[in-house]
Amino acid sequence: MDFPLPEAARRYVTAHLNDDPAHLALQARRHPHLPVPELVRQIQARQKARGKLPDWADNPDLVFPSALSVEQASSARTAAFKAALVAGAERLADLTGGFGADSAAFAETVLHVDYVERDPRLAAVVSYNFDLLGLGNVLTHSQDAAAFLRGSAGAQFDWLYLDPARRDAKGGKTYRLADCEPDVPRLLPLLLRHAPRILLKTSPMLDIELAIQELGHVRRLWVVAVENEVKEVLYELGAEPAVDPERLALNLRRDGSQPEFRVNRAREARAVARYAEAQQYLYEPNAAILKAGAFKSIGTAFELLKLHQHSHLYTSQELRPDFPGRTFRIRAVEKADGPTLRAHLGPEGRAHVTTRNFPESVADFRRHTGIREGGEVYLFATTDLRGRHVVMVCEKA
Repeated sequence: MDFPLPEAARRYVTAHLNDDPAHLALQARRHPHLPVPELVRQIQARQKARGKLPDWADNPDLVFPSALSVEQASSARTAAFKAALVAGAERLADLTGGFGADSAAFAETVLHVDYVERDPRLAAVVSYNFDLLGLGNVLTHSQDAAAFLRGSAGAQFDWLYLDPARRDAKGGKTYRLADCEPDVPRLLPLLLRHAPRILLKTSPMLDIELAIQELGHVRRLWVVAVENEVKEVLYELGAEPAVDPERLALNLRRDGSQPEFRVNRAREARAVARYAEAQQYLYEPNAAILKAGAFKSIGTAFELLKLHQHSHLYTSQELRPDFPGRTFRIRAVEKADGPTLRAHLGPEGRAHVTTRNFPESVADFRRHTGIREGGEVYLFATTDLRGRHVVMVCEKA
């Protein structure tokens, strides 16, 4: 399809933004003068963009590529976080440009951005969108990462940024960097010839320890969660080899705050966990901290007692108000017995349930206790210091 979209096509997209794409596709014959299949793809992509790129989703002038490109794009919040990391640089190349969300964010903090994308159709769409957004400091290149760098001769960048594709040839997800495209460990010598610093984004599904080994040059890394859901892991690479980089676990919250906790492998190994039965308060670290591997050091940093080696839940007699995660007041500790637990709930028998180091999933726990989702009570089903399966009945502290 040509762009910008013809006026009739724009009206169709705007009128059906909230409709079911499958239903629209079945009604394509009602609009013989419109390329309905392509417009349905536009609608699907905009619907996927609402949560992560709301300003773009609401812009009627932008053209959207496939829904998969939108799905793989960074959210506005994580893109802004990355842009803050490279703020003040003169030149950055985004070597895996995709839908351009990261490049657009970098353009707000970097003097000149080179957007590199090997799919010529996608590169053309993004170039058109960048013009509409007034991003005059972004230059687009329809090449793959290696070809762009080899064709740049002696060009130097302050930063190179890569977000390798994480699906294999059959559509499955990969767990090693060497199985992603491009293969960053293999390209690393070429990358370091053109920039002193490389920022690499990976899926949370990739193994952090394995990535550090594969790369060998990780200066530090960030585990980035948004509202307690880990979205991406970022690695800063440099010329010097490194073996135990600092890990920064961050949770980007709706109120603009971003609690941070730092750990590395050596500090975690030195930390000594202390154990106890449940006291007055219960603490659940945010997801970024657990992904970063701070299982003991988070407890020692906040002088907390651990309930069990494998539970990763913590307790204290005195409140720790600055704890980076969820904090609860424990009202009772019970057996995993439906009638006993429902006695702590309202007449509707509702509670929020978490299972940690417990033989049942949340769904199985709900089935056997008859407890439904919701309400003001929080139940944590876990294993205690003595190996007993218990349920802590809590309220938010």
